[in-house]
Amino acid sequence: MTVGFDLDMTLIDSRPGIRACYLALSERTGTYIDADLAVTRLGPPLQDELVNWFPAERVEAVADLYRTMYPDFAVAATPALTGAREAVGAVRRAGGRSIVVTAKHEPNARLHLEHLAIGPDAVVGGLWAEQKAEALRAHGAQVYVGDHVGDVRGARAAGALSVAVATGPCAEEELRAAGADVVLADLTEFPNWFSDWAHAFSAENSRADSYPASPRA
Repeated sequence: MTVGFDLDMTLIDSRPGIRACYLALSERTGTYIDADLAVTRLGPPLQDELVNWFPAERVEAVADLYRTMYPDFAVAATPALTGAREAVGAVRRAGGRSIVVTAKHEPNARLHLEHLAIGPDAVVGGLWAEQKAEALRAHGAQVYVGDHVGDVRGARAAGALSVAVATGPCAEEELRAAGADVVLADLTEFPNWFSDWAHAFSAENSRADSYPASPRA
């Protein structure tokens, strides 16, 4: 079995690091950015936030600058969310694979995971909402865990079970309304839920394997 995880506000609390990077970007470019506001709406691609502060024709260049600055300002300042390591570990203990699928620039996503000693089996960056289904299907993920309604949409587009955690900008009611199959308060609840789900998943697949093949016509 394979379980996908989002990164920002699912496995890591990226608000302090992103806030620091936005403040440094504002100083570098001479352009005002309300960093406190920006970190309340994490999830969508970087360009979706930058367009609020820069002319459209500058957004791509500024995004590139932000990504180069990011390791110096954001990685060390970003902690793991409570239960993140245990959630990834629960998948491994069950004999499963864990992958991280995120909208974040993939090299920077990998820096966070290495710094925090969170070791998924694969990392795929640069995908948002329904785009995440590409990676989830490619890795055969049965479950995708995220904090945003965009993550719910990605899971559903991939045909994966959507497990939402209410640790990001979207409230539990919003996540349920978007179609999340399961909503947890945070990742501390994930190991117990996953143990029950994995047992049921294994039992269902064992029954399916025991059915005789249909005779050829």
